[in-house]
Amino acid sequence: MQDVVLKTHKLTKVYGKQIINNDISITIRKGEIYGLIGKNGAGKTTLIRMITGLAHKSSGEIELFGKSGHIELDRARTMIGSLIEMPAFYGDMTARENLEVSRLVRNIAGEKYIDEVLELVGLHNTGKKKVKNFSLGMKQRLGIANALLGNPRILILDEPINGLDPMGIVEIRDLLIKVNKEKDVTILISSHILGELSEIATSYGFINNGELIKEISAKELEESCKQYIELEADDITKVVTILEREIKDVSYEVLPNNKMKIFNNLEKVGYINYIISTNGVIVEKIGLNTNSLEGYFMDIIGGTQHA
Repeated sequence: MQDVVLKTHKLTKVYGKQIINNDISITIRKGEIYGLIGKNGAGKTTLIRMITGLAHKSSGEIELFGKSGHIELDRARTMIGSLIEMPAFYGDMTARENLEVSRLVRNIAGEKYIDEVLELVGLHNTGKKKVKNFSLGMKQRLGIANALLGNPRILILDEPINGLDPMGIVEIRDLLIKVNKEKDVTILISSHILGELSEIATSYGFINNGELIKEISAKELEESCKQYIELEADDITKVVTILEREIKDVSYEVLPNNKMKIFNNLEKVGYINYIISTNGVIVEKIGLNTNSLEGYFMDIIGGTQHA
């Protein structure tokens, strides 16, 4: 079993009477690229701020590298590199000068780290170019370089791809894969667009309205997005009863508006239509379809899955 790097147990944050995060329990293992997926306002940033110590939890537990006590947790947080929201840099300084200031403020020994991280993120040739003249993608890469100062064991990034053009997105993706593989850094990265992380994440946590809806591996997600039977009928509850009685190994997901998806027995579309219709249910629609990543995300927010 892989070592657990980060674990939360029923982590909750309340501001006044508003619950921002409610009983969130996630597990991130060494070497993973964990994609935290949720719509804007779902509670991703607040969760990340609690993990990194920028916000106090209302209740629940945070365990980092096996440490959970207040003092031990603060020490463990020194092994976190983070980029939360838009990185703030001195516009009239170069990339190297900005990192030198950051190194001194954070009491990180050794200028060698600056050269290493600038090389890693592809900014070693920017010379005297001032940061105010950097593109958004370059600023994001500098933000990641800053987070990597001091060789952290886990990198936590909040929406680092937000606002980038397609080329910038590809550059950040490639960079994160490189950091993960070459530096053996575990990564937690949030986004509101599942498709942006689908090429790099090894596991996912889906968050909605401050609650963790589901944790799933990349392999499981790929399986869930394969071909399925899409069915719509006038009484979906009765359809479920019929399917479970007539097809023993049926795997399905019930959706709103009298719709459902059937993930196996794909060769039995005609038979499924027959047994439902002959039991007095009107089939409005039935046929093979393929789920998209974004479609999967929207479905799990409103659907209930069974197997």
